[in-house]
Amino acid sequence: MARILVADSLAQEGIDFLRARHEVEVRTGLSEAELIEALRGRNALIVRSQTQVTARVIEAADRLEVIGRAGVGVDNIDVGAATARGIIVVNAPLANTLSTAEHTLGLMLALARHIPQAYGSLKSGKWERNRYMGIELAGRTLGVIGLGRIGNEVARRARAFDMRVVAYDPFVSRERGSQLGVEMMDLEPLLAQSDFITLHTALHEGSRQMINAERLAQMKPGVRIVNAARGALIDERALYDAVESGHVTGAAIDVFSEEPAVGNILTMHERIVVTPHLAASTREAQDRAALDVAEQVIDVLDGGAARYAVNAPLVDPETMAVIGPFIDAAAVAGNVAMQLAGGGVQRVRLEYLGEIANYDTSPLRSGVIVGMLQRVTTEKVTIVNAAQLAEAHGLRIDEETGAARNPYQNLVVVHAITDGGEESVAVTHTATGLRIVGIGPYEVEVARATPYLLAVENVDRPGMIGRVGMALGALGVNISHMSVAAGPEHLALMVLCIQRPLTPAELAKVAALEAIHSTRQIDLSNGPAR
Repeated sequence: MARILVADSLAQEGIDFLRARHEVEVRTGLSEAELIEALRGRNALIVRSQTQVTARVIEAADRLEVIGRAGVGVDNIDVGAATARGIIVVNAPLANTLSTAEHTLGLMLALARHIPQAYGSLKSGKWERNRYMGIELAGRTLGVIGLGRIGNEVARRARAFDMRVVAYDPFVSRERGSQLGVEMMDLEPLLAQSDFITLHTALHEGSRQMINAERLAQMKPGVRIVNAARGALIDERALYDAVESGHVTGAAIDVFSEEPAVGNILTMHERIVVTPHLAASTREAQDRAALDVAEQVIDVLDGGAARYAVNAPLVDPETMAVIGPFIDAAAVAGNVAMQLAGGGVQRVRLEYLGEIANYDTSPLRSGVIVGMLQRVTTEKVTIVNAAQLAEAHGLRIDEETGAARNPYQNLVVVHAITDGGEESVAVTHTATGLRIVGIGPYEVEVARATPYLLAVENVDRPGMIGRVGMALGALGVNISHMSVAAGPEHLALMVLCIQRPLTPAELAKVAALEAIHSTRQIDLSNGPAR
């Protein structure tokens, strides 16, 4: 019988499930020192968001096999330290899907009908029917930014209100959107057409404050904005100003850039509805989270596999010795291919060439999926849950193996097929580290020396390198490395390692240079996620 410590409040259903099989002690509110002492001899730890499972705690745990987080995020757990100790970390990523979707619709209705304001007015002794004239959802256009599990559930419920649903998600193809009853489109037309906009996308450096003053100005006058995803997706000051000016009629916000959000500027405007991060706060969601994590903890203690492990799985040493370095290469290949494709990916074709083709390549497949999804889903993507997330998003993946391609002993090639064609990226790993060695028909040689790359396709003629270099110099952008390759139809590709990303206006200046065919930026700042 294993010994399990529950260090945060957990729904009784989960505790009962654990106690039916193992010894369980519930001790909440522990300091780091107290947690270290309580974990002595324990095989499993279950927490929610309050308890901080630090590297010091993990290193001191002498018999710990699994850490369970009864919720989605694992920010309070040092996953790297756990992985280094061979401790599996599991969470419950599906538990709050329905509760968040329903809360989003609740916020939309409160926003459309001024329910919180009218409630406060009547409670204060006023009868102001004319002041709180609302609008109907039926016939309105809802723009969903991020069509993962939660975004899809919101879209389904919005259609029940007879809303037209459009969505922006770089991962979801038009065909997949059509299957879901959603019209896929680029972000700019979505902003211009939507009466309501709801956010359900991941937070990373590329999406931080994606709703800023510039994008707010692009929105349809009178738009209403809902955010129950991540607070930092919105520039809060810019949103406040847009509501104050009347360009944005109102907003409904459940998440904030810093929490607790007491005193946050968004809590101070009458036409902004706010709730204190309640999207996952339903009895059902808490029960599901408790039971989901309890079942996984039992599975791990029984020697089985967890459904939603968030750190790297165990791979036999012989296989890992060969393919281990190429998991990062696969993630980078998937990441770059996804950025170049820009969205609407119909399917993905993977090639494993060389010695790696003789081993179990499933971790490489998962690495590609991690690279492709890490920027476009709110869920944490790892090589453990990658296959399940790819299936949930309807991603079709074909795999091929083959002999080595000179001059590389091993190569991972990702082909992203979209409505408009195909983008391919080839990545290898050498003694000096990871190398991007192919982009489409071009044979390049790019190390991940800087976090930002600029790919410029141009007419292959003298003076182009100098022209682009001078343009970047005038913009104050330093180039640390460059790879140039000739291609078909008298075109060439130069890939420049730059010290900072270009703004849209700066990128437009480079694109406007004579004989430039295309300019695309590649952001490697997040690196591969494992």
